[in-house]
Amino acid sequence: MKKNRNVFFVVGLIVLFTVGMLVVPRIGGEKERLWQAFAVAVPVSLAIGPLVIPLLKRLKFGQNIRSDGPARHLQKAGTPTMGGIIFLAGFLAAAFFTARDRPDALAVVAMAMGYGLIGFLDDYIKVVLKRSLGLRAREKLFSQVALALVLAFLAPSVLGRGTEIAVPFSGFFDQDGLYLILPGWIFVVFTVLLVVGMANAVNLTDGLDGLAGGSSLLVSAGLMLVALAAGKDGVALAMASLAGGCLGFLYYNRHPARVFMGDTGSLALGGALATAAVITKSELFLLLMGGIFVVETLSVIIQVVFFQTTGRRVFRMSPLHHHFELGGWGENRVVITFWLVTLFLVALGLAGTYGLFSH
Repeated sequence: MKKNRNVFFVVGLIVLFTVGMLVVPRIGGEKERLWQAFAVAVPVSLAIGPLVIPLLKRLKFGQNIRSDGPARHLQKAGTPTMGGIIFLAGFLAAAFFTARDRPDALAVVAMAMGYGLIGFLDDYIKVVLKRSLGLRAREKLFSQVALALVLAFLAPSVLGRGTEIAVPFSGFFDQDGLYLILPGWIFVVFTVLLVVGMANAVNLTDGLDGLAGGSSLLVSAGLMLVALAAGKDGVALAMASLAGGCLGFLYYNRHPARVFMGDTGSLALGGALATAAVITKSELFLLLMGGIFVVETLSVIIQVVFFQTTGRRVFRMSPLHHHFELGGWGENRVVITFWLVTLFLVALGLAGTYGLFSH
């Protein structure tokens, strides 16, 4: 019976989005292409899941579980990882279908795939070569910084976004909104910190079934609307594609997860979201809408610093989602709560665009 429900669910989604692709074109304009991007990404991700998951199982690409983590996670050992391939396939297909002629969309795709490749190599070394730490820290950091530097130099010169950064909510107090104009070298440093930091923040958040994927779905939808307001239609299409890929992936990654995204997926998600924010001058909006990612990262930093200086812990365990688990919360409760918080932060961020991006 469960298999039948799963089949009906998949078929229903495919029918829904196929019908949508036929109906929405009557609306015309950019809304049509946004819907098409989303509608391509979802069924492609759904369709590739049954191909990728059995392959990962046969290749024994199973997740290793930390022995010092919550005990209930031990039963997840062996669940296929590197499943980020699933939503990246939907993301790529949708972006190619709707935005292959948009340089700003291609920049988002290139950064997502670059960070996804770093994550893939890290996963491969950990899972296949059995080297528990994966890529060496300096190798991972160097490659991430190198990609971020490319974006930092190309964004002002090739993509024409300048070095200014929009200030959320400033449109309520100034008719044209406020923009921080950064000197070139500060813009480069800030961009590198944002991109590398966000990629690793999403990676830290990917500790519960559906947590990183669902949160990224909401944030990418928010950035899609910001991109439309900023006149960056290519970025909007890329974010619609990413949101659709995440939704399709969640069918397999929801609790109890049949596959994990691994570093392949989490680094790609963080890289894509940060690149979209950089191109649209909405870096501060990303920090607000992706507040869950920020807080998860801060919980790790606070835990490490406090423990090394005092020998005591602030949280039961970090990242923060494990703190709630060890406090007695069920996994679904933690994930849904974090999703709702992210939804609120995305709505807050969208309210903060008032009066901005009009010039």
